[in-house]
Amino acid sequence: MKKLISSGSPWEDIVGYSRAVRVGNMVEVAGTTAMDGDVLIGKGDMYKQAQFIFKKIEKALQEAGASLNDVVRTRMFVTDISQWEEAGKAHGEFFKNIKPVATMVEVSRLIDDDLLIEIEVTAIINND
Repeated sequence: MKKLISSGSPWEDIVGYSRAVRVGNMVEVAGTTAMDGDVLIGKGDMYKQAQFIFKKIEKALQEAGASLNDVVRTRMFVTDISQWEEAGKAHGEFFKNIKPVATMVEVSRLIDDDLLIEIEVTAIINND
């Protein structure tokens, strides 16, 4: 079984990607930013951007039949590693008790200079 999850963004067809893809019990959520349509949420604020992103990711997971509890890996790409604690604080609010493996790396830039962080996750649905 392969299920494609769309955010409705016109870029998905132009670039050829999905917000998330579920194959069997595995869900991969694509790199997610703090854009809400054409509006950036949390301009200049790493923490607010990360919070918004995790909420977007949670919604995509739900559409795929998963939840944050199923997340086994997070990857955070930040444009300023000196703000890692702000990204980490948001991560902790969503994953304090779940504790997936996590990676945070600094990148030179994202697709828009106002984007401070992009996050992707992997989830494995446990049907116990």
